[in-house]
Amino acid sequence: MTESTPPSSPILASPPDAPPGSPPPATPGLPFDGLPLSPAMLDTLRQLDYRAMTPIQAASLPLALAGHDLIAQAKTGSGKTAAFALPLLARLDVRKLAVQAMVLCPTRELADQVTQEIRRLARFEANIKVLALCGGTPMRPQRDSLEHGAHVVVGTPGRIMDHLERGSLVLEALNTLVLDEADRMLDMGFHDDIAFVASRCPSERQTLLFSATYPEGIARLAARFLREPQEVKLLEQHAHGKIRQRFYEVAHPARLEAVATLLRHFRPVSTLAFCNTRQQCRDLVELLRARGFAALALNGEMEQRERDQVLIQFANRSCSVLVATDVAARGLDIARLEAVINVDVTPDPEIHIHRIGRTGRGDEEGWALNLCSSADKRRVASIAQRMGFEPEWHALDELVEDANEPLQAPMTTLLILGGRKDKIRPADVLGALTGEAGFTREQVGKITVTDQTTYVAVERAIAREAVRRLSAGTLKGKKVKVRALEV
Repeated sequence: MTESTPPSSPILASPPDAPPGSPPPATPGLPFDGLPLSPAMLDTLRQLDYRAMTPIQAASLPLALAGHDLIAQAKTGSGKTAAFALPLLARLDVRKLAVQAMVLCPTRELADQVTQEIRRLARFEANIKVLALCGGTPMRPQRDSLEHGAHVVVGTPGRIMDHLERGSLVLEALNTLVLDEADRMLDMGFHDDIAFVASRCPSERQTLLFSATYPEGIARLAARFLREPQEVKLLEQHAHGKIRQRFYEVAHPARLEAVATLLRHFRPVSTLAFCNTRQQCRDLVELLRARGFAALALNGEMEQRERDQVLIQFANRSCSVLVATDVAARGLDIARLEAVINVDVTPDPEIHIHRIGRTGRGDEEGWALNLCSSADKRRVASIAQRMGFEPEWHALDELVEDANEPLQAPMTTLLILGGRKDKIRPADVLGALTGEAGFTREQVGKITVTDQTTYVAVERAIAREAVRRLSAGTLKGKKVKVRALEV
């Protein structure tokens, strides 16, 4: 992307609260060796390159490992999964094949991410079974898996409740309940489902509640389901130079065209654009496509299959711009997101922090570009006061647009009809493309295998030929149907 001016608006962090009598907090950046973890678990952390604790891990792990109920405020991407996964794994009795820990997540995407990470961390002990229970997939395979036993279940509230009502999920041995992104679950109307699930858990359990924001509903939820919880309110701090934030004043009717202007100037490969309404999302995608951008919308009305397909295309860089509302984007953790564009200013400063915190992850830098009308300036002032910075205002007409070269996504996603049920693995797809088809490993991107289908990203320039060669060859000894997904 063009430009590299350092920002004037770092996100400020507040120190964690440590109630009297609690274990002393660890220091961010220190290794995990000082925690009461088994040698095998510490060795696994080293193998997985967990070198030092993030701020939320340092603040919450001593409390959680000491057995306290916990309310922790931390955003996606802050290392919070390990902050609750390590304590729940430490409490497992692997010899007892019963559900001893459960994690509730707002979306299937987040539940899948959490499941994968817990499985990685569980390598310290053989035969720890971690099972995902989410809607959008058939019940029967999940029931069969539960009959064979599991130590940890991760799922969405509705599907967990379905299994409890059918008797396929038994929680008598549960000792740890985790509510991940609790604020999002409340926003999505899951309060009653959470209450039902929590009422079916043993009263003598540890409950860990993680939330990116701290609305009033969290306090009510905690008062009902947590016992003398200790609080870690930590607004993660982005390093200076990570997120470069700018504000542009523009009349409301001109906002959608202004998004195209920003994209043509900054030229990010991967952008998440936030709108406050579904209709504005649809209008923006229509405009961007008309201007030649590879844009897709994510909305709450989509079927799970459509939603999965959109997210796969965006994550593997086959789509340059994902347009979404806050509701639709809940639980998303996209790697290498170069820019966030706020088409509308949110009235909630913590939502703003959560939105822009999706870029500038790890060693990456990112842009947070905000479009505002004159009527929005009070909201901007509230955000600036909350985050402790002076807004950096710029004029749209000062931007230089590169109109000569269209901004295209670097990859194209191929859809193969066949998945896990056909015994297809990522290595099989890679082998077919780099073997018979004759492409190089560098021309192939992310490969995602689901139960029925497989998605593979290839360089845009070879997409048509890749479809032809895969269709002409075989995969696992069988002919397969292949097509390129258009954006």
